[in-house]
Amino acid sequence: MFDYTEVTAEGVGTTLDDALKESDRIVAWVVDPTTEPTYENVLRPLEDIEDQLSQAYGKSAFMGYVHPDKEVRDAGNAAEERLQKWGVELIFRSDLYQAVKDFAETAEAADLEGERRRYLEFVLRDLRRAGHELDQAARDEVKKLTQRLIEIGVLYQRNIDEHLDSITLGPDDLEGLSPNYLEGLEPGKEEGTYEVGMAYPDVIPFMENSSRRDLRDDLLRKFNSRAVEANRPLLEDAVNHRQRIAELFGQPSWAHHQLEEKMAKTPDAVRSFYASLVPGLTELGQTEKGKLAELLAADGNEGDLQSYDFRFYDTQLRKRDYGVDPMAVAAYFPLQNVIDGMFELTGAVFGVRYRPIEAPRWHPDVLGYAIDDVATGKEIARFFMDLFPREGKFSHAAAFPLISGRRKADGSYQQPLSAIVANFTKPGGERPSLLQHQEVETFFHEFGHILHQTLTEAEIPRFAGSSTEGDFVEAPSQIMENWTWEPEILARFARHYETGEPIPTELVTQLTAAKNLNLSLLTLRQAQFGLLDMWLHDENPEKDLDDIHLRSTKVGLFPYHEGTFYPASFGHLLGGYDAGYYGYLWSEVYGDDMWSRFASEGLRSPSVGADYRREVLAKGGARDGIEHLRGFLGREPNNQAFLHKLGMNG
Repeated sequence: MFDYTEVTAEGVGTTLDDALKESDRIVAWVVDPTTEPTYENVLRPLEDIEDQLSQAYGKSAFMGYVHPDKEVRDAGNAAEERLQKWGVELIFRSDLYQAVKDFAETAEAADLEGERRRYLEFVLRDLRRAGHELDQAARDEVKKLTQRLIEIGVLYQRNIDEHLDSITLGPDDLEGLSPNYLEGLEPGKEEGTYEVGMAYPDVIPFMENSSRRDLRDDLLRKFNSRAVEANRPLLEDAVNHRQRIAELFGQPSWAHHQLEEKMAKTPDAVRSFYASLVPGLTELGQTEKGKLAELLAADGNEGDLQSYDFRFYDTQLRKRDYGVDPMAVAAYFPLQNVIDGMFELTGAVFGVRYRPIEAPRWHPDVLGYAIDDVATGKEIARFFMDLFPREGKFSHAAAFPLISGRRKADGSYQQPLSAIVANFTKPGGERPSLLQHQEVETFFHEFGHILHQTLTEAEIPRFAGSSTEGDFVEAPSQIMENWTWEPEILARFARHYETGEPIPTELVTQLTAAKNLNLSLLTLRQAQFGLLDMWLHDENPEKDLDDIHLRSTKVGLFPYHEGTFYPASFGHLLGGYDAGYYGYLWSEVYGDDMWSRFASEGLRSPSVGADYRREVLAKGGARDGIEHLRGFLGREPNNQAFLHKLGMNG
């Protein structure tokens, strides 16, 4: 395994240099006119390049997201830009296009089946989308704009991750905040003060529990203004460049261009999806908002319920009507218990075992694990978990594939390696890391991606793990969230961090009863983000960012928060979810439908788990997502479970 303890800024560059030189050598062989156009001479080398560069990513560009040394992070960001630009140079090469085209016209190509047939189709699609059927001037412009989008994307995320801001709490500003929460904050410059930073473990508990409305206003304004000065112009440029690329391909919008590769296929399908949900959710959401507004008024506040009020009064309502205090619930979810419970559950359901391993890591907080297949007793994959915030680290939660599974030339299978990167509550003093239930849900969600990446059996790296359509990729993670709401599952691992007592049955009942509280407002928030994304990339070439921002805010039912521009810190817009954020809700439909088998046949059913592992996790992107669903469900998928959850199916 690569030694992450020895990574230096110079080494990041050298690692990538070596990988690119070897890839250049392979490309030279593929495009040589004397090379016979066979699968082994043309497409197999492209498989090797994709595998080699994905591994180089894990050793270089990935460091830009997680390494504690800023110089190494900067080198990682530079490596990511170089790596992506090299990929652009490759796919825009006319000699590569000719080599693949020559092979595609052979009898061998006509007889390809399975993943090899699919891979040829995907490579031909990639080349077409690189403009090889356009005239030279148009192709050159597409290439130039694509390279600029890479530069913008890397800079955009770096600006978010490196952004520092906070509010200072004095002794009189602490009402509603627990000692455990305060213990986890950075101390202020003056004695008895605290700094609430921009990391989620700082922001979310504060917004949920602080009685100081003025400070909630201040904190959320800062949070939703992160990197705005640097990132707003970058976002404008990105949107305009994408629109221009679409026009060069003769398409009305970037959404049309992107959705070709998704399950939805067209912007009309996405619009119809939202049109089927938003009106009903709005009606339900107004009722939910009214109940929160009553609490606001009861506290002597005048005016409308604001975005900075939502989490606070949602928490108050959970306490009042369900007896659920998120911080008190967290006492039953010490991190290690959650890890153990998650491993025990998924091990039993999917036929695997987990072992802690001593692996060279980039930070002392990082944990390493191996996965063994129970049936064979063999190690099949490894993964890291980097779970606590630190300065400059990736500020959201995600699963990163570092080595893709694949069938190697000698017939053996390459072990996948992945990493969960998250920002959960840090340990403090004698207190372990305690996860709020929503953090437990996030953890299970991201672990769903890890299972997708590590339990893959795809033959070709292009299709390994979570390399599926963008509007299916979240389904294997969202299905995992369901287990965190099941009393019989929680009872197995939720233990009080001080007493070791299991979580009381009554508390679990209250927690699960409150599961769907304000669900319409929360779902509208997802719709708000998805519609913002679609409106930025729809058919109107004149993009007024302020107008789109305000229109999206109205979807969420809360007034515009003066002085904020949340799209500037919405990393998904430049992180691969452009014209694709709708995929979270779209995937949730499928995740809920697949969950219906576990719900009806057994939450811990090894047979259902085996079906899911075989038909969904193992397949990766080797076939279309709709075929995964049909294979696992034994029928056409539907939205009934999703609508039932939302209270919208009568």
